Amino acid sequence: MRRVGFVAAIVMAALVVDCVVPAAANDVLNRRNQEHFLFFTGTDLWRGGAFLHGGMLWAVNRLEREGFVVKAMAGGGIYHYQSGALGDTEIRGREISGQLLAGWRFVRDALTLTAFVGLGIENHGQSPNDPGTKLRGGDLGVIGTLELWYQPVSDFMIAADASVTSVGPRLNARLAFGGRVFERIYVGPEIQRYQTDDYSQLRFGAHFTGLNALGAEWSAAVGIAHDSDHSRGAYGRIGVNVRR
Repeated sequence: MRRVGFVAAIVMAALVVDCVVPAAANDVLNRRNQEHFLFFTGTDLWRGGAFLHGGMLWAVNRLEREGFVVKAMAGGGIYHYQSGALGDTEIRGREISGQLLAGWRFVRDALTLTAFVGLGIENHGQSPNDPGTKLRGGDLGVIGTLELWYQPVSDFMIAADASVTSVGPRLNARLAFGGRVFERIYVGPEIQRYQTDDYSQLRFGAHFTGLNALGAEWSAAVGIAHDSDHSRGAYGRIGVNVRR
């Protein structure tokens, strides 16, 4: 809960700064017309773990246009779960991963859809050693990802993404929609699903998306996570994007 409170404090601080130092809308639009790179980082915290990631996306025809894109990212973290193979013993796991993806961004009026395919490398370790999990040691796999952003009117958005990897194998999918508040940030509900052969997690929460402050675009989410270990607790997520 302290971690979630820390995430909320960061978001509130960004809101205060944004109100004190607002960016000019025309300057933002002009700058985006020249941008090819998106640098991103974020963290994901919940009762059973903590992850941090960062990376870069390059768009040949600029970020707001249709065309070829490349994404590279890396991350890592720790997590806890119960092992059925060890009599429900609690396992402490750690993960280090990297991805290199290529894709195409489709732009149709208010709809932007990006499809990626590529390779991911991961290294997992557990303490104590868990013979019942497939996520052990190093592995190289194929990844497919879809990212959608739909804005039928200026004050309403729908966002969705899904990623499938042969490592595990694993599925991670999210759906969110929201309305713009104070003409600065989109706020609304989200639902997220994470699934492997031997573990699953379902999240319900609220997201805060698209706040421009401190020269970056901020997003965050808070809510409740339920998992297949019959555990329930709060989660928090924060992300930062910088366009160049």
